Amino acid sequence: MSQHSQRKDDHLKLAKMLFFSSHNELNQVHLMRPVLPEIALSDISLTIKLFNKIVSAPFFINAMTGGSANAEVVNRRLAQAAAKENIAMSLGSASILEKEPKQLNSFLVARQENPHGFLFANVNPNTSPKTAAKIVKILSADALQIHLNVLQEIVMPEGDRNFHWLDNLKKIQDSVEVPVILKEVGNGISKKSLAFLKSNGFEYIDIGGSGGTDFATIENNRREKNKLNFIDDLNLSTAKCLLGAQENPPEILISSGGITTSMDIFKSLILGADFVGIANLFLQHADSTTNLIQLIQQLKSELTTLFAIFGISDFSSLSNIDYYLDSALFNYFKQINTKKVD
Repeated sequence: MSQHSQRKDDHLKLAKMLFFSSHNELNQVHLMRPVLPEIALSDISLTIKLFNKIVSAPFFINAMTGGSANAEVVNRRLAQAAAKENIAMSLGSASILEKEPKQLNSFLVARQENPHGFLFANVNPNTSPKTAAKIVKILSADALQIHLNVLQEIVMPEGDRNFHWLDNLKKIQDSVEVPVILKEVGNGISKKSLAFLKSNGFEYIDIGGSGGTDFATIENNRREKNKLNFIDDLNLSTAKCLLGAQENPPEILISSGGITTSMDIFKSLILGADFVGIANLFLQHADSTTNLIQLIQQLKSELTTLFAIFGISDFSSLSNIDYYLDSALFNYFKQINTKKVD
């Protein structure tokens, strides 16, 4: 097994082992429900259009893996569940294919199992535009995620040390014929950074906030010595990222980072997200396709119930729900909107 494939397996193992929840600070957002919602469950549909396809829910299986035999098994099960329930799915980084094309099947299996579903391809910001376009084409991907993972690369002993990424990101976007989503990997995107990305022509953003899988932490766990724990304080939670995006949101805002419950999904939508990505929760249930399907069905059922409790029959009405913030989160919200603090 190559070093790159071994790292893919290490990521899966450590992500599953380090799984935790409720650190995304969405528990500091409190909703106020109407006493008379005036709605029936039968009035509610979670169906929504994601770019060019209709999906059955506003949440999807976010980027996890690919590039090893173990990853192929996981991607097969995830794709089978996504196909059965008609939710979108993202593959993990396929940049490995530049040097190891023999790993293609670990990614291609997702399209084979779900030929008509919505599929995100995923590459790193240094991937050549030509390779990115080739990956999109061979996977018949509906969109392309590019992950922004500076902290992970810093901690990774074999990681990149040159972060002149912007020009290549623009070239990739110009080279592919599908939407390009820029995605953090568990450390969050600040209000100022979001504005910068938008000013450079990127309107589809996955905030990838802290609170769930943190690839910098994963890489620190891979290091046998000289761990770089001093960067642990550089994260922004999912809730903080969503609040930071409210003043100047991108065309499509995706919430991710420690999403483990239907309430997390619901609060994300209320705070302005258009879609919600979930990774590690699905990984915890990826021992069988049946378990994944049951989890998706449970999340759909619970989310429908929440829509009913709050009298919401369409996504545009979510912004009408009242909420209040705990003092720490409220203080952050005030500071980023009154001072040059990021």
